[in-house]
Amino acid sequence: MSENILNKGNLLIAEPSILNDRSFNRSVILLTEHNQNGTVGFILNKPSEYLLKDLIPELGSNHIVYIGGPVSEDNLYFLHRIPNLIPDSIEVKDGIFWGGNFEVIQQLLIKDNISPNDIRFFLGYTGWSENQLEEEMEQISWFVKENTYENILTVQPNSFWKEELLKSGDEYQIWANAPKDPRLN
Repeated sequence: MSENILNKGNLLIAEPSILNDRSFNRSVILLTEHNQNGTVGFILNKPSEYLLKDLIPELGSNHIVYIGGPVSEDNLYFLHRIPNLIPDSIEVKDGIFWGGNFEVIQQLLIKDNISPNDIRFFLGYTGWSENQLEEEMEQISWFVKENTYENILTVQPNSFWKEELLKSGDEYQIWANAPKDPRLN
C-alpha cells in the first residue's frame, strides 16, 4: 500500500481526512525536495484558470498553468522532461527535472518547440518546515507512494487523486467514489 518514505520523486497523496482543507483536499503532490530543512513539492492535479499566455502574453503559449501550492503563489515554477533543451535543470528523479534557464524556455515556447507532455507550469509550491510533514502524516493527513508513472506530467488532473486512492486499498474505496462536496450526496 503506502510506503511512508519521504523522498524526492515520490507522490504525496491527501488522505480523505483533509477534505475540508481548501489548498490540499484531493491533492497529489510530487515531492521535489526532502532534507533536514524541510520538504518542497508541486500539486499535480489542480489546474488553474490560467494559460501561460494569460500570465506572459508575449509567449502566446496555451500551456495550462497549475496551482502548485499555497507558498509563493505569485511565482511561476515548472517541472519538465527535457534537460537536453533546458540548461541548469535539477533532476528530481527518473527523468523529471525542476527549474532551469527560463530565457531558453521562453524561446522554445515562442517557437512552439515544447509539448505540454514535456513541461508543466505551476503558480506557487507546497512547502513544509523541518518535521512538519512528518507530523501531518502522523495525524493521518497524507500518505506516500512511489511514483511509478512513466511520465507524471501527463496524468489527468480530474481523476488522478481518485485513481491513486483506488490503488491504495479497500479502506479508500468509499472515499474515492465520494462526491467532491459530500453535502451534495
